[in-house]
Amino acid sequence: MNIISSLLNNLNYGTILLLMLLESTVVPVPSELVVAPAAYHAASGNLNVFLIVLFATIGADIGASINYFVALYVGRPVIYRFAKSRLGRMCLLNVEKVKHSERYFDNHGVVATLTGRLIPGVRHLISIPAGLARMNYWKFLLYTTIGAGCWHVVLALLGWYLHSIVPEDQLGNTIKQYNHYIVITIIAIVLVGVLYVIFKKKPSKN
Repeated sequence: MNIISSLLNNLNYGTILLLMLLESTVVPVPSELVVAPAAYHAASGNLNVFLIVLFATIGADIGASINYFVALYVGRPVIYRFAKSRLGRMCLLNVEKVKHSERYFDNHGVVATLTGRLIPGVRHLISIPAGLARMNYWKFLLYTTIGAGCWHVVLALLGWYLHSIVPEDQLGNTIKQYNHYIVITIIAIVLVGVLYVIFKKKPSKN
């Protein structure tokens, strides 16, 4: 955890990619404390906000792909055994979280890999049931990229906005206070995505 703290205190494109890679596996790295602060610094000219979103999304894709292929090749028993292990608990992982991600995937189908990237508690685990279900990898990667990209854009906009109103030493606490706004935005994006899928599947009347 000291290594992660050091990376969080030295944000650049490489550390952003690495931290988002870790966040998309099972390592408890809060993306709000990576992308939003990076965008905060971008507003002062230290980084490029578009590259922040790009590298964060690439990192998320790599991390999600690791989860996907591990689940694909080792199978459900090993995944659940890891969730019960001491190392799994150190990663804040447990059986209920894995079950929850599987239920979400089962209830929403392959589109869950898109909407799931926007939901706390599901975001970093949704790639596991996708691998277990042997979802087409390229479709999985496309949906993951769109979902992760949308999430990172929301965080980047928040960080950029906070630059004009919040001193840097208050940034972390302010981001936590804005969590409910982030959740509302996430819910809105998810609803739009669900409605899009529903109307896309609805047969047209000729």
